[in-house]
Amino acid sequence: MLLTERLVDLGDIQISIAEAGAGQNRLLMVHGFTGAKEDFTPWLDQLADLGWHAVALDLRGHGASSKPAEESLYSFELLADDVLRLADELGWDTFVLLGHSMGGMIAQFVALSAAERLAALVLMDTTHGPLDSLDPALVEAAVSIVRGQGIGTLADILAEQDGPLTTSAHKRLIAEQPGYAEFCDRKLRATSPGLYAAMAPVFSATADRLHSLRQLPATLPVLVIVGEQDQQFLAPSERMAAAVGRGTLAVIPDAGHCPQFENPGVWWKTITAYLAEIAR
Repeated sequence: MLLTERLVDLGDIQISIAEAGAGQNRLLMVHGFTGAKEDFTPWLDQLADLGWHAVALDLRGHGASSKPAEESLYSFELLADDVLRLADELGWDTFVLLGHSMGGMIAQFVALSAAERLAALVLMDTTHGPLDSLDPALVEAAVSIVRGQGIGTLADILAEQDGPLTTSAHKRLIAEQPGYAEFCDRKLRATSPGLYAAMAPVFSATADRLHSLRQLPATLPVLVIVGEQDQQFLAPSERMAAAVGRGTLAVIPDAGHCPQFENPGVWWKTITAYLAEIAR
């Protein structure tokens, strides 16, 4: 199977997807804040070889998808609705949903509004509520820069300093893998200023969803993955795995916020073993 890319028209916006495979097993992979479908494209062909129709998307405001200028056109609810509308366009009644970081938050909104659509849920390096570790003053400053000077100016500034998600695993990857720093920089620069300004403040102000997650169907399998160095997400991951009826926690060693890149071997074994169980 060979990966292909295309634009899917949802009416008001277009969503760029990469996909590989066909058949009954369906997997949709959702990236995080300032991420892109390329956070998962390296594994789509291999997933297809295992019998999955695997799709990774650029969320609105990211990558090659539509980038509305209005900040009012970005919210967890709108992004979750895009995911469900994309599944409709793909002809998927049910599917496995994997969400990373902000994508994991969006996946929770999908699960809470349409649990019957999910065969399983994978939440990766994400949380169920507000991120208390974010400095509101720094977020406000970043948003001000983006609104006034553009996303490129913010990218120039952030390239010179560690971010709140920087770990030793991330630094190791930067040092050992040529082009990875540039890959991260390209994703940020491809992000809509409207998306950044609208969503960045929400992470520290969003309502806690843990109680709602406890109301998910007890039959829904949920895998919670977190890198062992991703300190601000370890405790929330433990709580989410414990809150749901069929929750499983997997801590990826020698990894931080992006275990698929920082320890791909262990991450891949974890994901494929879980998907094999779901497929059976």
